[in-house]
Amino acid sequence: MADECVNVCVRCRPFNDRERDNGSTCVLNFDLRTGTVAIQNPKADADVKTFSFDSAFDWNASQVDVYNRTAKRIVESVLNGFNGTVFVYGQTGSGKTFSMQGVNGNREQQGIIPQSFNEIFSHIARTPAKQYLVRVSYLEIYNEEIRDLLVTVQGNKKPVSLELKENPEKGVYVKDLSSKIVKSVEEMEELMFTGNRNRSVGATLMNAVSSRSHSIFTINVECCETNSKTNEQHFFAGKLHLVDLAGSERQSKTGATGDRLKEASKINLSLSALGNCISALVDGKSTHVPYRDSKLTRLLQDSLGGNSRTLMLATLSPASFNYDETLSTLRYANRAKNIKNTPKVNEDPKDAMLREMQDEIVKLRKILEDRARAKSPELGGAGEGAEVQVVKRIVTRVVKKRKDKSGGDAVGQQRSSAVDGAGLDGEEDESDASEADVGDDGVGVLEAGGAQSTTEQQLELERASALSLKEKLEALESSMLVGGVNIFEHIDQQERALEERAKALEQERARERDLEEQLESRQEAALQMEGHFSTLAEEVEVKTRKLEKLWSKVQTTKQEIEELQDEFRADREELLDTIRELSRELALKTAVVENFVPEDERLKIEARAMWNGEREVWTLGSSQQVYFSAGFKMRRPVSTPGLRRPMTLVAKMLNRKGVASARYRQENLINVNLELPENVVCESGMQSERSAWQDQ
Repeated sequence: MADECVNVCVRCRPFNDRERDNGSTCVLNFDLRTGTVAIQNPKADADVKTFSFDSAFDWNASQVDVYNRTAKRIVESVLNGFNGTVFVYGQTGSGKTFSMQGVNGNREQQGIIPQSFNEIFSHIARTPAKQYLVRVSYLEIYNEEIRDLLVTVQGNKKPVSLELKENPEKGVYVKDLSSKIVKSVEEMEELMFTGNRNRSVGATLMNAVSSRSHSIFTINVECCETNSKTNEQHFFAGKLHLVDLAGSERQSKTGATGDRLKEASKINLSLSALGNCISALVDGKSTHVPYRDSKLTRLLQDSLGGNSRTLMLATLSPASFNYDETLSTLRYANRAKNIKNTPKVNEDPKDAMLREMQDEIVKLRKILEDRARAKSPELGGAGEGAEVQVVKRIVTRVVKKRKDKSGGDAVGQQRSSAVDGAGLDGEEDESDASEADVGDDGVGVLEAGGAQSTTEQQLELERASALSLKEKLEALESSMLVGGVNIFEHIDQQERALEERAKALEQERARERDLEEQLESRQEAALQMEGHFSTLAEEVEVKTRKLEKLWSKVQTTKQEIEELQDEFRADREELLDTIRELSRELALKTAVVENFVPEDERLKIEARAMWNGEREVWTLGSSQQVYFSAGFKMRRPVSTPGLRRPMTLVAKMLNRKGVASARYRQENLINVNLELPENVVCESGMQSERSAWQDQ
């Protein structure tokens, strides 16, 4: 699969009341046909910078137009088995959440996320002979903690922080993140509203309902297509990430303090990590992309330089009050244009849930068919329906027998027929009836009642099991959507034609833009070429014009370098402020530990502290883990002072009795008596004289 660049578009919101009251002027100028944006420095009228993107939208653009020209292509790719990502970037209060989610209850003001719902189910309704499975999940990254937005937390409890894992086959994923199967647009919208209610928001000077976290709404679409000739099934799966990033903030404008300041610090750090990843991907010399610097960049690892088709929508503010932030956003988006991804169709995924559900449906159907064909050996090989009829007949005859107690042998005949499961004609002799016979018949009635009760319980259990299997089968079948079935009651043919026409027009616009870019590049190349002149005056005029153009480019480049340096200094000051704030917090906690925690306890905690790279937190390990990780060998436990090993009960008893060998047995020593060596030395004459002298 060929590489393709990230699709980058920009959108500008209208002025708000605060900007009008400040007397701000518009610093942006759009060329919607070519997708260029010109920004003018309010302090220098001659300073105008121009940026070119795939599409540009001013404040008059509608939500439908923005979706059709930006995210629609990504959603269609996901329905064909590709991975897709749509994320918005911009300063706080620039319209990111409005572009992604829109206004609740207003169809005309729906954002990219709800419009993608309609696109997905409309595509399924128009695609025959295919089965689909659609699942959604919703998470947020708040202060570098991943939270599940589809799980509502009761009361004031803190939401559970989820772990980020990585698998060679699945890639980066979130452990224990809930995934819901959906069958209609309404179900997806309800899950989106639930997640939005659980999302962290707060008020700042720039935005009364400012998002304080990054949110990622993920849609998994699995499809099964059956070949009519070979009857082979072909599976493919697409994944769509819809990312609503929190806005970059400056504390001087937002007035953030306390918790809001901490949130802003985390937001800016994660956005800086995202910018570093983009810069590393664009720079051909960089061999390392710092995806692990933030959880946001790890989750978007495939979207930036990986297996995905990605769209970046940069939101802008037209006011001169936000000139620095708008220029920074434009540069940010301009760098992202050069990121190259390698998308490919995800064919026959190993973890396809649609395949598992189909196998489960086939298994349940086989079980139900086997039970329907099974014949009960106790009731003459009858089927399930026959079993029910026999039970009803048995119950009726037993009731009659209990009511008719004075019928003599007729009672016995009916009871024996109830036990045998068939009716007899009562041919026994009445003279043989006696109390013993009546007693035997009573035992037969009890046995028939017990057999009937057991049969009824077994049948009831079988009915309940069959009903449970049928309900499970129906639930699995209803979870899968069959293409070509009218999920919407009516899909107008004219609407489809209009969609095809709009797509063709968009392709024509893109072709025109490409041709204009090629023409401009050729003109610039022709200008660089040395031409032949008839007179010196003509040569002077042409070269003067060329020199003026090149000099203008040099001055623009110098000005841009100075502005980049100023922006770098501003970003560095913000990071230094964040470092100072974190340093003050660390100094406070260090002072508390030094003054209120004993030294030995602190050393124990430091020895047990272990860094968890997956969760990116410090945890306290057990003392044994710390002991073995330090490379020490476990010593044998000592039960008695002065002894090398614990003493057994026998050794203790021998020690009390004063047996000396008990000590040696404890220390694995053998107590043996001293063996004197034999005298092998011969006596010499000198020794005989010495002996004689001693005798004298």
